Amino acid sequence: MMKKVQSFPPNRPRSPILTIVAMALALMGGAVLAVDDSGSRTHATGQFDAATNTYTVAAGDDLTTIGRRFGTSVADLKALNALTGDRIIIGQSLTVSEGAAAAPARSDKPQADANADADPLPSWNDGPAKQAIVAFVHTVTDPSNPGYVSELDRIATFDNDGTLWVEHPMYTQLAFALDRIKALAPQHPEWQTTQPFKAVLDNDLDALGAAGKKGLIELVMASHAGMTTSEFEAIVTDWMDKARHPRFDRPYTSLTYQPMQELLAYLRANGFKTFIVSGGGVEFMRPMTEQVYGIPPEQVVGSTIETQYEVQDGKPVLMREAKIDFIDDKTGKPVGINKFIGRRPIAAFGNSAGDREMLEWTAAGDGPRLMMLVFHDDADREYAYGPADGLEDTPFGTFPQDLMDEAKEKGWQVISMKDDWKQVFASNE
Repeated sequence: MMKKVQSFPPNRPRSPILTIVAMALALMGGAVLAVDDSGSRTHATGQFDAATNTYTVAAGDDLTTIGRRFGTSVADLKALNALTGDRIIIGQSLTVSEGAAAAPARSDKPQADANADADPLPSWNDGPAKQAIVAFVHTVTDPSNPGYVSELDRIATFDNDGTLWVEHPMYTQLAFALDRIKALAPQHPEWQTTQPFKAVLDNDLDALGAAGKKGLIELVMASHAGMTTSEFEAIVTDWMDKARHPRFDRPYTSLTYQPMQELLAYLRANGFKTFIVSGGGVEFMRPMTEQVYGIPPEQVVGSTIETQYEVQDGKPVLMREAKIDFIDDKTGKPVGINKFIGRRPIAAFGNSAGDREMLEWTAAGDGPRLMMLVFHDDADREYAYGPADGLEDTPFGTFPQDLMDEAKEKGWQVISMKDDWKQVFASNE
């Protein structure tokens, strides 16, 4: 009898297959929001310029909510801006009307004063975490403060899975790998009788677990290599558009964390350069990070497989090979930061044991530093896992007790999803 793949509940007991899967992805590398069919949003909160009738896209925006704010339709917005699809990018300027447009709510205060009074982190509850962020930013951006840091050195690094978007019931890249195997199966009839491919096609978790680490690596390589970098980018982009999270039934790109989106925007507004430093595959992340987070591809550091230069039909291409190049996880993160960024961060944000060394490396620098860890303790709105503080153990985004103890000992801020965030996801929950 075939086993059915489950949409794992928030506190599903840990199983050997999940551990093996996590190990395999670790070996290969395990705005803002503007995606089609990403769910409705209550309002658009970006800046409006009445003089030019233009609106600047902000975190969580889509065409529907922008249209709602300005009393126009999605079709009209597309026509006014020559858009062929629904995708918009953080910071993008959109014309919202040919004539006079509906301006934001009036205020008797000058615009500069109104902006100064606005809460840059509205989805954060007042508490130690939010206070630490604001105090740190004030310190490093005030030229009269001894802790002032020049803009060149205002580097902030963010893990991706579990820090910026959801990582349960499995890493998004793993869901992609399994779907990719099924999509490729018609070209490989031998997979019907060959493990571990047969296990994926049969939805047999037990057989997949029995394949061990070697089998999982074989799956990842089969789904990620043997094509050009451009072909892989197109495949990833198409999957991101169509795939749905098993619990929330929404695109994965709509399951980014609104408080972290606000934090990214807040830091950039104060002269920071924000980077993603993740154990995930760099070429899996880069197709979506600018659209989803406002972070361009050159500011994404991740795990890589080897690529080779070839000329095919007279055209140069880069071929993705089935060989590990660099693992940007745990001790690899400081190495990747040094190798690809070249400056030590003054702020680092993670959520698991895989981020420990990145925070330690950041903390070891001179001057003011901010190290923060997202702790998933909200099973109702997202997931709850640890095993720190007695929560369920997990191979995806493991937050062990010794990491919690280290954070407390060293003064790192632990962000409680349950207590520190008013809202979890960037789109309506």
